[in-house]
Amino acid sequence: MPSVTHDDAPPLADLMPWSVAPPRPGRAWPTGPDPAALRARWDALLAREGAAREALFGPSRARTLRSAVPQLPGRAAGTERLAHAAGPCAEPVRVLAAPFDEQWLIPDHRLLDAARPELWRVADARQVFTVETGADAAGGPPLLATTLFPLARTGRVRPLFRRPGGAEPNLAPGLLDVLADRLGVRPAPLDVLAWIVAAVRPGLSVPLPADAGLWSRGVASGHRALWLMRRDGERPRLPGGRRPYVRAPLPARPETIGYDPEEEALHLDEGRVSPVPAAAWAYEVGGARVLEAWFAARTAPAEPGTLAAIRPAHWPQSWTSELLELITVLTLLTELEPLGPELAEAPRITAAELRAAGVLPVPDAARRPASVLDHLEEGPDGQFALL
Repeated sequence: MPSVTHDDAPPLADLMPWSVAPPRPGRAWPTGPDPAALRARWDALLAREGAAREALFGPSRARTLRSAVPQLPGRAAGTERLAHAAGPCAEPVRVLAAPFDEQWLIPDHRLLDAARPELWRVADARQVFTVETGADAAGGPPLLATTLFPLARTGRVRPLFRRPGGAEPNLAPGLLDVLADRLGVRPAPLDVLAWIVAAVRPGLSVPLPADAGLWSRGVASGHRALWLMRRDGERPRLPGGRRPYVRAPLPARPETIGYDPEEEALHLDEGRVSPVPAAAWAYEVGGARVLEAWFAARTAPAEPGTLAAIRPAHWPQSWTSELLELITVLTLLTELEPLGPELAEAPRITAAELRAAGVLPVPDAARRPASVLDHLEEGPDGQFALL
């Protein structure tokens, strides 16, 4: 079979048809790298009343202290209006706040302008969210993957599954049948996502191979990328001699970050971490260095008197551990072999073939969320909606 052009690759939007706009918190203070600080912010908010509470909250067109909204699906939080709230803080949950930056969020619908409840309904241990980064060819990976709730506001979110419990993959109906017929083996939904992560182009097209060997190699590479991005299960480690360590103690409140390429050392003021490969320091998503953005999220000055200014007094040991793991993840990601050279001349399953098989165009229903309500969700002021 002759090679095909890049334009024959089907778009990601057809392969994973259901997508959701990124959540829009509307205010920064309900998110942060330290869960204890989030609880303290909530307590500080409720310690004020009237106009003082309103000013701390940071009202927007979508949310004020008088907004009536239901609970987030699957999350326990108060539903009375914040103007009269007196209850405890909802337990913070881990989220992907920015590319490769895992932070915490107060999962309270009253605090978030656009929380995307349809994503919360399908967020569980089996789910994998893909997040478009908007990166061009030189700006890092076009897609991120996470098991955490995706709060990163880079691009559209595509869940792997349309229902909780890993039910009903968010794949074009009939795609798995075509892949099974051409490859001789029926892939699991997570295998398809692994291939997508390994092969997706900056323009979000995804070439599909008709060669089982190439498929297998790409899926293996994609699964490793998924493991590194999701950081679940066994923690990633570099071989001895290449593992980053703290060589000089980090200060209590570091203010600057820099890199020494000769020493392969990351400097946080007078603190020093090494070895840090140059590729890990240079790793970017959307034109921003990941390590610099991660550091800034923990050290950038906040306006005094605001809730965002409530933060740990000293650099926690947990942040150092997260930094070392992030360096490891970025290093290992840069070592993955790209599929581009093999894909250039390989026979492919084209968009035209998917149309001939009835996979494309995708039915409109596949682009909408599935009906997943199997229990009542508490509405505003403790009321339950009639479903």
